[in-house]
Order: sequence, then structure tokens, then C-alpha cells
Amino acid sequence: MKTRAFVALTTGALALTAVTVPAAHAGDRAADPVSPFGSVTTAAAGAPTVSNLRVNGGKDLVVGVSKKAFTITFTAKDTRGVANGVAALWKGGPDADRAEKILVPPLEQQESDCVKVNRTTARCTATIVADPKNPHPNPRFDLANAYAGRWDVAVYARGWDGSEYENQKYGKHSVKRAAKLTANASPEPVRRGADVTVTGDLTRANWDTLKYGGFTSGAVKLQYKKQGTTTWKTLKTVSADSRGKVRTTTKASADGHYRLSYGGSTTTGGATSAADFIDVR
Repeated sequence: MKTRAFVALTTGALALTAVTVPAAHAGDRAADPVSPFGSVTTAAAGAPTVSNLRVNGGKDLVVGVSKKAFTITFTAKDTRGVANGVAALWKGGPDADRAEKILVPPLEQQESDCVKVNRTTARCTATIVADPKNPHPNPRFDLANAYAGRWDVAVYARGWDGSEYENQKYGKHSVKRAAKLTANASPEPVRRGADVTVTGDLTRANWDTLKYGGFTSGAVKLQYKKQGTTTWKTLKTVSADSRGKVRTTTKASADGHYRLSYGGSTTTGGATSAADFIDVR
């Protein structure tokens, strides 16, 4: 036996409505009636089903140094109708109840985020705020640099007959640190065949200091778009130094725009600079 807890955010801390239930195992299962992240070890007949789950519209969750709201949506079905549902992102620890970091909706939204589609089906939306500044005293709710990467998705649904579904590892989703990139091309104007020098700064959100700082990457692309066209062409791939500084040259051929682009990584979102026009004479 072990103690489980309702994962809910209230007055700046977890609301721990503890109940004692049998030990859990991974995968889909019917949950204990008291705890939305419960631990009945086998799925009960007639339990709700969950499908069509999407986090942040299917896009990576990329967060800078200020708060960012996002949603987790899913479809829940039950023969007696769907009463409510909730979803969360979590990372570290054996399960969502004991996660080192967790992003959950506010308590007041956890019982009212499912809209009836028909007698058996509801479309549920969990609205969550990821905030590196962490206005809550519990550190489980903040974003720390060490936790950027793939997070688990937990989902729960309850039918009006009291039957429940939960899966603490329904899927994975990337939570990344935002990046910024600038670019400046010179000289301007420039003679045809002469060197064009492009410089820039690649910076990344630091969730620990709440500032952007330069960082090194070997995957910064120098791109060019000829005046009057719509297609960007990658001229070369270069590296940012340890301070995030980028510097590279190319030959001027015709009037056009230059920019720098960083594709991102498993922990950092991508970034593309504004375009800088060069007049070639």
C-alpha cells in the first residue's frame, strides 16, 4: 500500500488530498474514485476512454523568461457521460504525484474544463501557465534549466457513474528554453564580388536567472534571399562562440536579404533573425 495525492494547485501549494490505495503500475487504468491520479492496477470495465490528446496545439512548448499559457486538449468518452477531466505535464520522479517538476491547471479549472459534445463524449481543455518566475512557494511548479527537454503527459477523466481513467505516461512533450538571434550584414552598399560580413548574437532564456544569455551552437545557418524572390537559400552553416557571437562572410552577387537561423535542439527552441538588406552595386 502507498499514499497517493490529488495533484492540484491551490493558494500557492499542492492540495494534498491523500488516500491509501494499492500500488500502481504503468499504463492505462481505472483510478481510485477519490484521486484523479490514482493507482488501481487494472482497467475497470466501462471506464472512460481518452483520445486525440494534444499539448500546445502539437507544437513544442517554448518558454522565455516570463510566463506562457498553453493548453492540453483531449476527447473523453464514457457510456454514462463525462463529468470532468484534467491533464498535466511532469518531469522527474516515479510518477506525477511525486514529480520533481509539474505543470497543472489551477484548482478552480480542474472540475470545469470539459464541454459536452454529445451524451457520451466531451472535449476537455486544461489551461496551464508555465512560469519561470514561479509565484508559488512550492518549487515543483517552476521551470529550471536542468529540466528542459521531454516531459511526461498525465491525463485523467471521470464519468458521471464514478468510473475513472488515468494514465500518467500518456505521451511525451518537449518543454524548451526560448532562443533569440540577431543579424547585421555590412558594408552597405557593397561592390559585386566583394565580401559581405554578417554578424549576430545567439541568446537563450536562462530559467534560473530569468535573463537571456549567449550560448555556443554549431548549427547557425547563414541564409540569403535574392531581391524579388521568396525563397531563402542556406549559404553555409557556422558556429556561435561561447558568448553566442556569430561572424561569417560571403561574396556579394546581387541585391538581397541576409539572415541567420538556428534550428534548435532537444532543450532549446529555434530562432531566426530579422532579415537585413544589402544593396549590391
